[in-house]
Amino acid sequence: MKLKKLIKLLYPPLWLIALLTLLCAAALIFVFVKGMETHPISYFVYVLSFYTLTAIVMLCIKNLPGKYKAIKKIVYDNPLGNRMITDIEYRTHAFLYGSLAINLLYAVFNAVSGFIYNTAWFFILVFYYTILAVMRFLLLRFVNRVGIGENRLKELYRSRLCGIILLTVNLFLSGAVMMILYQGKGYQYNGILIYVIALYTFWVTGLAIKNLITFRKLGSPVMTMSKIINMAAALVSMLSLETAMFASFGEKMPIEDQRLMIMLTGAGVSVIIVAMAVYSIVKNTKEIKRITENKNEQGNL
Repeated sequence: MKLKKLIKLLYPPLWLIALLTLLCAAALIFVFVKGMETHPISYFVYVLSFYTLTAIVMLCIKNLPGKYKAIKKIVYDNPLGNRMITDIEYRTHAFLYGSLAINLLYAVFNAVSGFIYNTAWFFILVFYYTILAVMRFLLLRFVNRVGIGENRLKELYRSRLCGIILLTVNLFLSGAVMMILYQGKGYQYNGILIYVIALYTFWVTGLAIKNLITFRKLGSPVMTMSKIINMAAALVSMLSLETAMFASFGEKMPIEDQRLMIMLTGAGVSVIIVAMAVYSIVKNTKEIKRITENKNEQGNL
């Protein structure tokens, strides 16, 4: 009986879960904003938040499997939803629009921040996001004019061009790392926002890795390049998150150790981006050469 009562506690009414969620969110914001992370009252807030999170997870486990089929049917019955799920080329096209818009917003936001705070750190990020936006614009323009899978040779040329442009990202990435190391620049997030940013960054990075593997198997140079760009953006987001984590939780860590970690992470991100760009350039160049030679041979026959 006691075990049943304990299990029942994990399934409170929906209204109570909603109320606890609001209360815990407000309490956590208050704790972090006021700097009361080690106050005795804070531990009660942590325990209550953990219980609320557990209740939400149990509610999802209980209800989501049944809801998933219903939601999936609704999505598949909708023409636009069906096409977004089943048509990979259409989904890539749509996501290129979305990612281009996000890159432009990031560039504008950092430009405004650069003028407000009068620091070159934000202007370096402006150039970085502008380069990503240029590559995505080139891919989007190609898809709109030519289409995916319509002209293999043109796809290879466009993908190789973006690979060459991708190499320039490391110039601004190196500048950003230098400013982090020697001028103490970087992102800072207050309170619970750091956890939200961390969750989002890990999710984006995991999704970028998955899509890079999946779309590479499809064999489209343009689609693969779009995922390589996503991967490059996600890796730099991980570097930015690291600086934010040090700013929030690195008070007790020696500055030399922080710099070493940032240096190693920056070098690792740079090497991966260069490797992806060079691999794409070499692979596309080889196939361009092979297709061109085959066309020349057929023309001589």
